[in-house]
Order: sequence, then structure tokens, then C-alpha cells
Amino acid sequence: MRWWCSAIVEDWSWTPRPYLGVWILCGALVAGYVVATRRHRSLPVDPAADATTSGGTASDGAASDTARRDRRRPWQFALGIFFLWAASDWPVGTLGASYLSSIHMLQYMLYTLAAAPMLMLATPEWMGRRIIEKLHLEGVHRIVARPLVAAIISNVILISTHSPIAVDALRATQFGSFALDMIWLVSGFILWTPIISPLPEARAHSAGVKILYLFAAAALMPMIPGGFLTFSSQPLYSTYELAPRLAGINALNDQQVAGVLMKVGNLPLIWTVIAVIWFRWYRDEQRSSRVIHRDPVTGAPLRAPVDRSSV
Repeated sequence: MRWWCSAIVEDWSWTPRPYLGVWILCGALVAGYVVATRRHRSLPVDPAADATTSGGTASDGAASDTARRDRRRPWQFALGIFFLWAASDWPVGTLGASYLSSIHMLQYMLYTLAAAPMLMLATPEWMGRRIIEKLHLEGVHRIVARPLVAAIISNVILISTHSPIAVDALRATQFGSFALDMIWLVSGFILWTPIISPLPEARAHSAGVKILYLFAAAALMPMIPGGFLTFSSQPLYSTYELAPRLAGINALNDQQVAGVLMKVGNLPLIWTVIAVIWFRWYRDEQRSSRVIHRDPVTGAPLRAPVDRSSV
């Protein structure tokens, strides 16, 4: 029984080969999430917070938004765990660690663009604060939450972990392969922190900043290393060049597919997120322009003061 997917030199077989370490990790995350959520629900409600959420129409709207997010979180967490498991276990994990650099690239995308954001969306604010405090990452989190820093770190990880030296060295052992996969997951957390961090103060407050950040960090920058893989004249990774061939797929063609995935495979998701951010910003602007200010006592609409200097 192998604990984690790593390079193996043997012909590919469709016989299922589950990895115990993957199942233990996913099971531990599920158990920890369920236990923490149940303990939090059993805590007494803060009267001050309860009064705040029941004090008017604006807070009622905020409370209903929070309730909707809470209802979605279990499904988001389940999706995050599914993507984490799918990227790590057989067959994707085995193919990516031993046979095909294109599946290796698919693993990276599953960790950073699927598992990480889903797990972040599933994390409520109280849980996010508790995790950061337990790990003593308050200072690190404040730094990483800055869009420029997050963009630099996530792309440095992208380039360094796809270098031939790193891939061939880490994929050779189970521990190294596990470290590579977890680095990718952490990279996904860093990438999405300015957009969907569980801590409101860590998220970029301007829609324009979010759009520019996602375009530069997640859409534009990956095209550079992706170009090197796509237009290279020879295979760069010994792990996949020397691996037993699968379905007659040439190592160089496989690498070119990996480069195309790095260049444009993330664009549908990134541009969809950018569009959602823009439309939400536009909707909020339209709503704020239609707000009617009322007298706090009578409830009558307040008329805007007349500028006498212009009369």
C-alpha cells in the first residue's frame, strides 16, 4: 500500500490503486470541519450580535445574505474535498505523478482553481480566524492579503514548482510528491485570499482592484511559463520523458498540451469570476443610486437641500 502518488516506472494499468494517505487527509479534513461546526453551533448566541442583526431592514438583509452563505457552505466544502481527492488519488494522481505532464498540469489547476477556492468559500469567518490564530499566521496573513504580494508569491510558486529540477526531484518520492501537491494547495489559498478570504478585512474592497488583480495574477502571468512548455523543442521533464508511454502519447506532445493548459486552461474560470465581480459592482451601484433616505422618526422621504448659491 502506497501512501501518496509518486513516480513509478511500470506500465499503466486501469486497475484501481487507491492511496491511503489521500483518504486519511480528506477524512481528517471532513471530521475537523464537522466537529468545529457543531461545536460552534452549540455555543450561546451573543445578545449584542443578535440585536444588531434584528434591528432594521438593512441588517435583516445582511442576516439573510449570511444565512444563504451558511446554507451553501456544506456543499462548497464537499466540492472542495472532492476536487482535493480527485487531484490526489488514482487515476489523476497516479497519471500526473508518473506518466503525463499534461495531467500533472491538470492537478495543479484542480488544486489552485477548484479545491482551494471551494474550501475558502466553505470556511466561515469565525473558523478562518481560529485557524489563523492557532497557526500563528496573523502577520503572514496580513502581508499575503495584499494583492501585489499574493500575485508575486502565487506566480513564483507556479514557476518554481513547474521547473524541471523541482518536478523531477519531488516526484521521485512519496514525501516529495505530497509536498508538491500541498504547496499547490497553499498557492491556491494565497491566490484567492484578496478575492474570497473568510476574513472581510483581508479582501480587496474595490471591484477594480479585484478585476485587475485576477487578470494579472491568474490570467496573464501563467501565459509566460506556459509558452516555454508549449514551444519547447524537446521534453523538459525526465520523469515524463522516461515514463512508460500511455496510449502512444509522445512526451513532447504531452508537454505541449500541458503548456496550453497553463496558458489558457484557466481563462474560462478567471473571466467568469471577473464578470461576476463586475456585474455585482454594477448592481450595487444601481441600488445605491436608488436609495431613498427617510426621516428616522416619521419615515417620510428626506428632500435634498436646495443649493441657494446656484439660484
